[in-house]
Amino acid sequence: MAKIIPFKAVRPTRDKVSLVAARSYQSYTKDQLEARLRDNPFSFLHIVNPGYRFDKEISGIERYSLVKNRYLEFKEDIIFVQDEKPSYYVYRIVDRENQEFNGIVAAVSAVDYENNVIRKHEDTIENREVLFKDYLKTVGFNAEPVLLTYPDNSVIKGIISKKQKERAEYEFTTTYRDTHYLWKVEKPELLEAIEAEFKNMPHIYIADGHHRSSSSYLLYKDLKAANPEHQGHEAYCYFMSYLIPESDLRIHEFNRLIKDLNGLTKEAFLIELDTMYRIENRGTIPYKPSKKHHFSMYLDGEFYSLYLRKTAYNTETSLDGLDAQILFKTILEPILGIKDLRNDNRIMYINGKKDIVNIKSNVDSGNFAVGFGMVPVTIEEMKQIADDGLKMPPKSTFIEPKLRSGVTIYEF
Repeated sequence: MAKIIPFKAVRPTRDKVSLVAARSYQSYTKDQLEARLRDNPFSFLHIVNPGYRFDKEISGIERYSLVKNRYLEFKEDIIFVQDEKPSYYVYRIVDRENQEFNGIVAAVSAVDYENNVIRKHEDTIENREVLFKDYLKTVGFNAEPVLLTYPDNSVIKGIISKKQKERAEYEFTTTYRDTHYLWKVEKPELLEAIEAEFKNMPHIYIADGHHRSSSSYLLYKDLKAANPEHQGHEAYCYFMSYLIPESDLRIHEFNRLIKDLNGLTKEAFLIELDTMYRIENRGTIPYKPSKKHHFSMYLDGEFYSLYLRKTAYNTETSLDGLDAQILFKTILEPILGIKDLRNDNRIMYINGKKDIVNIKSNVDSGNFAVGFGMVPVTIEEMKQIADDGLKMPPKSTFIEPKLRSGVTIYEF
C-alpha cells in the first residue's frame, strides 16, 4: 500500500512563477547560468548558487547555509508564499513536441521507500547520497520532486481531467517552449479519493531521482533518531514527488561513446565482436537499431549493425536481457576493458533524444574511437528489474518529463 499525502507547498506568487522556475542547476552551461543570474533576480538559481552575490565560488556547509538564507529572503520578499491548507497539486507539462505529462505533486512516505513499496531500478553512489542528505538537513526544504510512476488508474485520471477544466493556478511557458500548468486540489473528498486509490497500489516506481529519494530516506533516519518524541507523521517522514501514470512516462535510451579501442586495431576489434555478434557494414548512412538485442555502431567513418548471437549469450535474469547490460557484458567489459561504468573516464553517455548523427560527430571529432546506439528500455523491463530487486547499469534510461525546480517546495 502506497502512502501518498497532501502538503502545504511553498510556491512562487502567480506573477513570478515563470521567472522563478529553473531547470536542474547542472543542465546550464556556464554562459547560460551567468546570463540568468545576471538578468533575472527572481530565478531559483539565485537560491542554489548563493555565491553569485559575492562573486565567489562557495561549497560545503558554508554554501548550504547561504542557500537557506537566500530561500528565507525569497519568503521575506513575498516571492514565495506557503499554502494555508494541505493540498495535492495537479501538474501538467506540454513540451515543444506536444507530448503531454499529467500527474500529481504529493508527499510520499520514506517508510515506503524503506519497505520497497517504492521500488528502485538504479544503484546510487553513497557519497552523493550523504552530501545531498547533509544539504537537505541544513536548508530544510526540497524544491525538485522525485519522478515516480504508477499503473494507470481511471479514478485518478478522472480527478485530474476534471480539475484541468478549471482555471489553472499557474500557466507559463519556458524558453525551452514547454508549457507548465498547476492546479490546487484541496477539497476533502478529493484528497481522500486520491489517497485511497494510492493505498490500493502495492508498489509505485522511481522513474527519475534515485539519489534524491535515497538522500531523503537517510534524512528521515537521521531526524527520527534525533527526535525522542518521534511519532511517524512528522514532515521529515515524507519527501516530495511528482507521480505520473505509466502511459505518460517517456523513456529514451542513453548511447555510449568510448575514447579508444583498448589497444586493438579496427580489424582486431571487429574480429573480437564477431564472436558474439553478426556484423553488417551499413556504410556512411546513419543507422539506428529498431529491435531489442540489436545495436548500432559507428567506427572509423562507417555505421555497422550488430545482431546478438542468441546462442552465444545466456539470459538467466531480467537484468541479463537488458540491452545496456548485454552491451556491457559482451563488448564494454571483455573487449574494451571498461569495468566501472560510473567512474571510467573512457566512456561518455549521450541521451537518445539527440540524433544518431550526434554519435558520428563525436567520433569524427577524434575525441572518441567508437560509439554504440540501442533501443530504449520499456516500462515493463524497468518494472521487472525493480521487482526482482536488481539494478540497471548507470545511464540505462533518459526519462521525461524533466521537472523544474522552485515551482512547489516541501519544507520539513
